[in-house]
Amino acid sequence: MTTLVHRTKINLSRWVALAFAALLLGIGLLPKHALAVPAFARQTGQNCVACHAGGQFPELTPYGRMFKMTGYTIGERTMPVSVMGLVSASRIANEPPNPGSTPTKNGTPIFATGSLFLAGKITDNIGGFLQVTYDPYAVDNGDGSYSGHSNADNIDLRFANRIVDPQRDWVYGLSLNNNPSISDPWNTAPAWMQYVPVPSPASSAYIDGTTPFPGFGSGGNIAGLSAYMFWNQTLYAELGTYRTASQAASFMSAGIDDAGKTKLDGSNNPYWRLAVSHEWGPNNIMLGTTGMTAHVFDVGTDTGDAANLGSFHNAGIDMQYQYLLDPHSVTVQVAHMHQEQNYSDNAGIGLSDTINVSRAKVSYVYKAKYGGSLAAFNMSGTTNVQTDPGTTGMTYEAFYIPLQNLRVGLQYTTYGKYQGATSNYDGNGRNASDNNSLFLYAWFAY
Repeated sequence: MTTLVHRTKINLSRWVALAFAALLLGIGLLPKHALAVPAFARQTGQNCVACHAGGQFPELTPYGRMFKMTGYTIGERTMPVSVMGLVSASRIANEPPNPGSTPTKNGTPIFATGSLFLAGKITDNIGGFLQVTYDPYAVDNGDGSYSGHSNADNIDLRFANRIVDPQRDWVYGLSLNNNPSISDPWNTAPAWMQYVPVPSPASSAYIDGTTPFPGFGSGGNIAGLSAYMFWNQTLYAELGTYRTASQAASFMSAGIDDAGKTKLDGSNNPYWRLAVSHEWGPNNIMLGTTGMTAHVFDVGTDTGDAANLGSFHNAGIDMQYQYLLDPHSVTVQVAHMHQEQNYSDNAGIGLSDTINVSRAKVSYVYKAKYGGSLAAFNMSGTTNVQTDPGTTGMTYEAFYIPLQNLRVGLQYTTYGKYQGATSNYDGNGRNASDNNSLFLYAWFAY
């Protein structure tokens, strides 16, 4: 047993060293003059570091947050098309014997996912952000092979206005979107804190992108309209409601079959956000709270039967601090989400479960080129219906930004507890540490 574990560690180290060296060599050979910046940077004429902390997309600077809140309208109209892709390879410490729970491409470099964006200014007060994503491993063909599939990803269409005079600085607007908190300007929001490099869940498991993140029980690809305001660059407030993405709003769930769509009951599914922000010198800090109530039908069931209707009640708190002064960029994020799920009568009459998810992350970037991050996650909950969701761990990351629209990184995710236990969590002798994973990626946008 000791010899086998030792051999696994040696092979793992050798694989990482070779893969990382090969990837860096390939990047060094890229024709750098052929690369351009994404649609928003072309529109504003700004370098990526103007909007993204240390050039580390998608984390926003104060200027980037203002660009977003003013409806993506700063600058001149340009070609509104961008693309994004992820090339990656992952390796788990101890591969599970059951193929159904094993990363499909464990240890094999893959093209993990790709996105097409239509984004930018439409008029002086109207702009948008529309993402369509292709997942090469979306469909399991049942014979060991997979087929790719595209669907609507994040969509945020806005009307916004800004009033500035000696007495006030007031931004207000409307957001039509398909993902609660996609409209939020801080990266502690559920939709953005989870937006780390991650391949298809079918291709890789246990990496950072699959660890617990604070989120809403409603999920995404639903249709919502929210109104927001940012007063004197201090107080941010947003209030909206969501419904099923159907009929005129069906484009917000395009590519997702009807059985897989989130079905909400009516339009009484409110979302809210309140945050206080302050800037001084190169520092900025935000303290906030957010929440949502969603009445959701059980997946794949008859929406005409009220016994299939359950609900999620979410409430969270979060904080973000940034220090941005060339050549240093520091971002600290902390978020906690409490969720209560009331099950439908058909799923469990009178039963409910709670889940608490906490996540903290600190990142540092030097000269907008060299960076790293450290993240901790913790999830716990009750077990009235589901198995114990208790999972804890850490993710260590080092990354390099050789070009302003390319990031290369290596993550190592460790698990202290998985599915409620440190050892033998599945009853077959598997330990939480067996899921420790290395993840090598190249994340690019054009």
